[in-house]
Amino acid sequence: MKITFLVLGKTDDKYINEGITKYLGRLKHYIKFDLIEIPDLKNTKNLREDQQKAKEAELLQKALNPTDHIILLDEKGSEFTSRQFSEFLNKKMVSGIQNLVFIVGGPYGFDENIYKLAHGKISLSKLTFSHQMVRLFFIEQVYRGFTILKGEPYHHD
Repeated sequence: MKITFLVLGKTDDKYINEGITKYLGRLKHYIKFDLIEIPDLKNTKNLREDQQKAKEAELLQKALNPTDHIILLDEKGSEFTSRQFSEFLNKKMVSGIQNLVFIVGGPYGFDENIYKLAHGKISLSKLTFSHQMVRLFFIEQVYRGFTILKGEPYHHD
């Protein structure tokens, strides 16, 4: 299985990029993991919320394949402990999924067309995080999940 993490826009903060790079390097020992950044929309000030979500959906759909198993990072999604998330990853791996795609939406969330494509939704927390921070937190949690599955001493209950 391969994991693809699809995000809108690039990360500008140096310290976040350093953290992402650190955990991407660690993850390559466990699984093929691709971080794909889709360029930000231009001139969004002239767009209504629904128009912006629709345009973002078009960009996201271009990056997806029909066989992708899509999970949205969404505030209304299921919440997991780190152990539960590692079990979630393990179930996806043994189910025969070839490409597990996690998507972070834009500032207004997802267009209805993206919700229709999704196979599930997960939430990282009831708290709200910036789109930049979510990237680091999510990649670290995927790494943590694999260390749990391998019985390595990174995670402590």
